[in-house]
Amino acid sequence: MFERFTKDAREVVKGAFLHCEDTGEQTVGAEHLLLALLDREGSRASFALGALGLSGRRASVREALDEARRRGGLSRADADALAGLGIDVSEIVARVEEAHGVGALSGAPENRRRQSARRPGFGRDAKAALEKALRVAVGRRDRHIGDEHLLLALTALPGPTGEVLADHGVTYASLNRVLYGPEEAQAG
Repeated sequence: MFERFTKDAREVVKGAFLHCEDTGEQTVGAEHLLLALLDREGSRASFALGALGLSGRRASVREALDEARRRGGLSRADADALAGLGIDVSEIVARVEEAHGVGALSGAPENRRRQSARRPGFGRDAKAALEKALRVAVGRRDRHIGDEHLLLALTALPGPTGEVLADHGVTYASLNRVLYGPEEAQAG
């Protein structure tokens, strides 16, 4: 599949691996793809993110992703659903962090980098985003998968990364409108 990726999309994947390695995690997640997309300049996705006002809000996005990681990867929708069952996720996170330290549910302990020297692999959500990017490109009859397809895929998938994007005004519909115009967004 990677032979169909444009240079920009390949750079995003490489950047995601770097973000993953920097945090000492063993799997590349959708959040790493998003952070790598935010690092890019001069690409279709970076243009769209700028047009939607996200390019200058990288710190806010990172903070929101870190908060989701602290909740063990649960989205706010997941936390709200659990609250409906009487389960207070914030209280659980606080108790776990009290016993095991801040970020204990994030899955990235401080010493993880020393535990494994192997290159990280793709996590379930990153694989889903890559597959969705392929489907978006095929659906648009594009020959190659660009970084804009990766960004569209991240907005279309459920979970914390898509939620963070939506909270920052980047939805599938708004992104589609910026990338392809209002007529395409209505047809898609």
